[in-house]
Amino acid sequence: MKFSCEKALLTAAVSIASRAVAAKSSIPAMEGILIEADTRLRLTGYNLETGIQATVPAEIKQPGSLVLSARLFGEIIRKMPDDVVVFTAKDYMVNIKCGMSEFNILGTDPEEFPELPTVDQQNSITLEQSALRSMIAQTLFAVSDNESRPVHTGSLFEVDHKDLTVVSVDGYRLALRREKADKIEGSEQFSFVVPGSALSEVEKICSGEGPVTVNQGARHILFQAGDTVLVCRRLEGEFLPYRNAIPRNNPIHIQCDTRTLLSSIERVSLIISEKLKSPLRCVFGDGVVDITTKTAIGDAADQCPVDGDGQGLEIGFNNKYLMDALKAAPADKLRLEFSSSVAPCVILPAEGEENFVYMVLPVRLKAN
Repeated sequence: MKFSCEKALLTAAVSIASRAVAAKSSIPAMEGILIEADTRLRLTGYNLETGIQATVPAEIKQPGSLVLSARLFGEIIRKMPDDVVVFTAKDYMVNIKCGMSEFNILGTDPEEFPELPTVDQQNSITLEQSALRSMIAQTLFAVSDNESRPVHTGSLFEVDHKDLTVVSVDGYRLALRREKADKIEGSEQFSFVVPGSALSEVEKICSGEGPVTVNQGARHILFQAGDTVLVCRRLEGEFLPYRNAIPRNNPIHIQCDTRTLLSSIERVSLIISEKLKSPLRCVFGDGVVDITTKTAIGDAADQCPVDGDGQGLEIGFNNKYLMDALKAAPADKLRLEFSSSVAPCVILPAEGEENFVYMVLPVRLKAN
């Protein structure tokens, strides 16, 4: 095998493929990157859960394939001078030259590298990379890390006619984002659950402009953005019927500025830590919300102006859960809906289309 490639392009492709390389594995080849040169140069990382393949333009003089240690190959390419990298492999001996630098390292047999699953496309959806990236970023925080319900360690992708809805739940909160799709092929309505660990990688590969296509297979999902492909397994199981879980006939409605409320909560949260946990005590009055908390260090209080009357509702929240939802909400003004001190708080855009919904469950407050 022999090819030459621009250092910058090769570095980018190695770092993309490396994201799916197993950190430790009983199969040494899985700690490596599969390099395949035929009509184009492909670099693949695969840890049996998620596989990422990056395609790079290169001048291929001799086709072939080989596996190289992802860590070592990545370090060598990164430290090379900015020039054209010339890669030559004879059997398992690899020669890498760039400018005045030269390395000879050993590769391993490509036959030992597990094959990427092929995705038999049943349905597919296409939308802008920036849209999918923001949808993932604004829901990923609510994915569960509790392995007792594996299906909730991922996000539900639900396609309905022209819309894509992404939903994450973890038992304490719910995050939902909806966007119009550019193109849907196959069924008009379908759904699947993508593991959260794979979605954080999808968010990174959707870093450019242009479309991303999501293909649903029987057991796997394939994301294609530009020259990068990510394949991951689907999570099986019964996802929470989220529509029934979100209470919508709430008698108390208030509107607030997202940044102002977040700043108030951040100030009060300064005395809360991992060791000193304490809920936020929120009292929603007429035109104002009083936020207080008390820990072993001391106590803190703040006020935030709001529009509307909270009818004196006193409700407790985990500060992190409430801040996560406010940080993710893609709107400057929000509507908060309540029905009682033990029912969830529903967070929606104050104006325009309801393209997001967040729900945060309250915590019980001790009597003053």
